[in-house]
Formats: sequence, C-alpha cells, structure tokens
Amino acid sequence: MSTCASVSRDFDEPVSGTAAPAKTWLLLEQPGPWGARALTSSHLDPVLGRALEAAAKGTGVRIALIRRSGRHADSHSPSVRRVYVSHTVPGNVWLREATTVDPRRLLELDFTALGRGDHSSFDAVLDGRRHTDGPLALVCTNGKRDRCCALLGRPLAAELTASGVDGVWEVTHLGGHRFSPTVLVLPYGYAYGRAEAHTVREALHGVREGRVAMGGCRGASAWERPGQAAELAVREAVGEYAAEALTVVRTDGAAPRWEVTVGHVDGRHWRVTVAQGASQPPRPESCGTSILGAPARMDVVSVRELIAAALAS
Repeated sequence: MSTCASVSRDFDEPVSGTAAPAKTWLLLEQPGPWGARALTSSHLDPVLGRALEAAAKGTGVRIALIRRSGRHADSHSPSVRRVYVSHTVPGNVWLREATTVDPRRLLELDFTALGRGDHSSFDAVLDGRRHTDGPLALVCTNGKRDRCCALLGRPLAAELTASGVDGVWEVTHLGGHRFSPTVLVLPYGYAYGRAEAHTVREALHGVREGRVAMGGCRGASAWERPGQAAELAVREAVGEYAAEALTVVRTDGAAPRWEVTVGHVDGRHWRVTVAQGASQPPRPESCGTSILGAPARMDVVSVRELIAAALAS
C-alpha cells in the first residue's frame, strides 16, 4: 500500500527544517477520539476549542491534545486531566505541569507571556510546578488528520509504552505526516521524523544528558524552518550537540533564500545560506489528497564561521 509516508521515504525526502514552529507548547490531556481539527472535533467542548485557538493565535504558543497510548474511551464525566506547558527557546527552556478538572481554566492563561517564556500565569491559574519526571515524547497518532499517523504512530507509541519508556503520550498534530511516525521531544522541542523506538529512546536519553540526538531530527520548534535547517547544519559542521549551545540570532531575506546567523554560547557565530527547494518528483503531500505537489525543502547552501568584523555588517 502506497502512502504519503512511504512515498516520501522512497524518494529520500530530507527531514531537516520541517518541524512545526512553536516557541511554547501547551498540552491538554483529552481522552476519546480525535477529529482532523482536534481542538474543535473531539470530546473537548468545541466552543472552548475555538476560544483556545483564538487566544493562542500570534503568541508563539501551539496547543495540542494528548492522551495515553491504548484504548481511547471517554466517559464524558469530569476527570482530572494533565496539562503541560513547555518553552523551547535556548537560554530559557522549561517544562511545567499541572492538573485540572475544568479545561476552561486554560482561557485564564496569559498566552502572550507564555509565548515569551513567562510561566507565571500557568503557575498562578493552575497551580503549575516544574516537571521533574524526565522528558516527554509526543507521538502523533491522529489518523483522522492523516492515516499514516495512525498506521505508523500508534504502533510506535504502543511499543514505547509497553517497553516501559516513561513520558510517552499520543498527540494530535505535529505537522509533516509524510514523515510519520513523527515525534516531538520536550522540553528542548526537537522534532523527529520516520522515528523508530530505538531513535526515540536515544533522543530521550540525550535530553537527560542535555544534548540533541541528530538521527532523523527535523529541527527545533523554537525556530522557523530556515533557522531549523541552519541550526542543524551548524551542529553537524562543528560537532556541537549540547542542547542549548546554539541560538538562531537573526534571519535575513525571504523565500526562496535566507541568510541565517547562528550563535554559540561561547561567542562564535556562523552565517548559513538556506535556499528553498522543491522536492521532486511531484507526489501527494498527504494521504488525504490526490493532488500532486512538490513539497518545499530547506537546502543548506553554505555554512561559514564569522569573525568579529563580519558580525557588525
């Protein structure tokens, strides 16, 4: 059976620079089935879902629903739900948790502040606290969004859970279902494509050691797509895998070509030229469409280290 994921894999489509951008992730536990647009097509009140979408728009916060792997029964009765929020920008990375029986309380959060990396409203409204039980692995399993997420994501989530891996949740949408199984690892916010159980374990182990696992890495959600590709290219070029060592300082230009400046905590800087290409040959970008397209790809043209004089230009 040909799927968007199998076609992407067969054509060896690169995964770098394809993560869903989000400086902050807000995750709400929601049992039961999910529709294609889960915030408004699940057992969550759709009025609340639309209000949350509106509240987060333009703030840098991305909201997703999560559930444990396995049966997805929902009694529709009030229950204690887990809530996580994680800021992914280097220098201010954190992961907070809380519980609530009333998801409407999320509307009391200061989404603009959360997008900036200020979790004080989360702590005040939901009695939030620092998450201390290790990193989270979010596996996209929403088959109503794309069947690849169900066919490939659910078995991965089940395997990880059955083998005792902590912190595994199913999640509604991470973007790029043609790279299924897709996984987001928090708190650093690096996304992975075509993930296998051993690569997820490696990524989680890396987080515990404060480093980034590069196998199948799509990029850091803290950055837009050109920045994601540039940061990964610098990591590969200089062998730097410490999670918070690099920052995308600025991005100049516009599609189809950008000049991205990447900085290191030790003061070094690099200028990375990134060009937008088109993946060939044309193929369906999703299992939900028969329309052929050429998915955009981020191609790194050059990586050059800057001297102090060049930084001023």
